[in-house]
Amino acid sequence: MKFSIGGSLKLAFRPWVEGLENIPAEGPAILASNHLSFSDSFFLPAVLDRKVTFIAKAEYFTTPGVKGKLTAAFFKGVGQLPVDRSGARGAGEAAIKSGIEVIERGELFGIYPEGTRSPDGRLYRGKPGGLARVALATGAPVIPVAMIDTEKIQPPGKVVPKLMRPGIRIGKPLDFSRYKGMDGDRFILRSVTDEVMYEIMKLSGQEYVDIYATAAKRQIADAEKAAKEAEKAAKEAGKAELAAKEAEMAAKDEGAQ
Repeated sequence: MKFSIGGSLKLAFRPWVEGLENIPAEGPAILASNHLSFSDSFFLPAVLDRKVTFIAKAEYFTTPGVKGKLTAAFFKGVGQLPVDRSGARGAGEAAIKSGIEVIERGELFGIYPEGTRSPDGRLYRGKPGGLARVALATGAPVIPVAMIDTEKIQPPGKVVPKLMRPGIRIGKPLDFSRYKGMDGDRFILRSVTDEVMYEIMKLSGQEYVDIYATAAKRQIADAEKAAKEAEKAAKEAGKAELAAKEAEMAAKDEGAQ
């Protein structure tokens, strides 16, 4: 997969990278990245010599038929682990367990602290559950990563990517071993997450928004729905006004006759 997919991506898109020296040659580490595009999980592993394991929704691995089997094989090949996201709490626990297992094998574990893709290119508040709990449970260093311009290559909903150069900035490892074993303290989890998000913000240059991306998506969806309803109401009002004018003109014509 690194040769076929990774090689093709590097050849076609020529991503630029800063800070590769911050990735350890061996041993476990957590790569905490901003999330702008579906393609983030492919560009980052493509530029690294080591394998990076991300978590992905279980539907990618359980779809029936030939297409489903090919999809599952592809995601397994690029280092994705299936996680059932049908229940919020269960999904979170499954992601944490998967991350700990990857770290215990001495590998690289990739995670998006925002929990979902940014809806507008800004950086949103990190969720403290996954990243911080894996870091504190294992003592593994956290390496902040910033994906640059990937949202321009493949915006949400677009299947065919635009051919342009993305960038990847890799920051220095953050050591949270002083908090090891304190993964049950929500204040510590919040503090660790915020420190990582601050480093990602510095690397990416994104505007930071202190709300969760999921909440922002709901706000955007509600605003779009309200705009559509307002547009529909305006059209209906326009039709009613036109009908009233036509009726008025018809009445005048009858009066003139």
